[in-house]
Amino acid sequence: MSTTPRISALFDKLLEHKGSDLHLGIGHPPLGRIRGELTPLREQLLTQAELEEMLFELTSPEQKRHITEELDLDFAYGYGTKARFRANYFYKTTGLAAVFRTIPSKVLSLTELNTPEVVRKLAERRSGLVLVTGPTGSGKSTTLAGMIHHINHTRPAHILTIEDPVEFVHESVKSQVTHREVGLHASSFTAAIRSAGREDPNVILIGELRTNETMKLALQLASFGVLVFATVHTNSAPATIDRIINSFPADEQPQVRGMLAEGLAGIIAQQLIRTADGKGRVAALEILIGSSAISSMIREGKVFQIASKMQASQSLGMQTLDMHLERLVTAGTITPEAALEKAQDKESFGKVLQRLKPGFEVPEFDTASPGGGH
Repeated sequence: MSTTPRISALFDKLLEHKGSDLHLGIGHPPLGRIRGELTPLREQLLTQAELEEMLFELTSPEQKRHITEELDLDFAYGYGTKARFRANYFYKTTGLAAVFRTIPSKVLSLTELNTPEVVRKLAERRSGLVLVTGPTGSGKSTTLAGMIHHINHTRPAHILTIEDPVEFVHESVKSQVTHREVGLHASSFTAAIRSAGREDPNVILIGELRTNETMKLALQLASFGVLVFATVHTNSAPATIDRIINSFPADEQPQVRGMLAEGLAGIIAQQLIRTADGKGRVAALEILIGSSAISSMIREGKVFQIASKMQASQSLGMQTLDMHLERLVTAGTITPEAALEKAQDKESFGKVLQRLKPGFEVPEFDTASPGGGH
């Protein structure tokens, strides 16, 4: 076996173009996601033999057995000192395929990420549940890594991360950072979160809340005086609250509402949008901060009132996604078209754009499908 894996040339090309993902499938050229667009990295198509050689060169016999039996596999791969990748192998109609997501080796600070002051304040909380939500590839892990980086550089705390696989690796600075990988160090998220309480953590990062059992455990830890960070795949703060409550059977919902009303510190819902100059992407954030008014809305089941409360609570650092999109358009960071595509209330956002950019043509939208997309 040669010392440099066959896939190196593709990794190098992806990194050289500052791409975020590498897509490999039989009968297609290797594709890199570069500035948000899928771009071929070479002309010739991948054959089954080449792809299998390329992919199985990176796995252990145990991992190879997993992909052939379970039909998919997730793991993190360290590419020398150049980068780390989160790898996902799976089968589709044409056969074996894989996607590699670049994990930057340098953790960006909140200042470098240009996040609002209120995100730093959430990281400075001593307890509560902070959820970072958004679609796949919207930069949730990067924002969370920035918050962990802030804690690690500012106070002595025990930070425990439970992930599948571990993405950003934090060297202990002022805090003690413990990384645990599901599958490698724990049998499941549930088992890892259960034992987390006995590991005396001040801060816990949970890669993803996949089941209502993990949600309940996270809420319990938040109520015991731990600061819990976690991700959920939802598009807005109110949708996140509904999603959590509705994942429980009806008889448990009042109790969950109570725990959420009590323990929710904040929700950051984010979307990545191409910048107007086409050179990169910028995060648009919706921010909800737990307050007594928000708590009573959650407790009383009036989640539909939360969006207007967020609009009215800018002094607390809250903002809806559409408010942030409007600021990004005003600053010239993103185009009106890109903003409208991500806006949650497309109709009223169209009017905002016409006020900001007289002469802007608002395309017709199918009113049957609201822009929030839950």
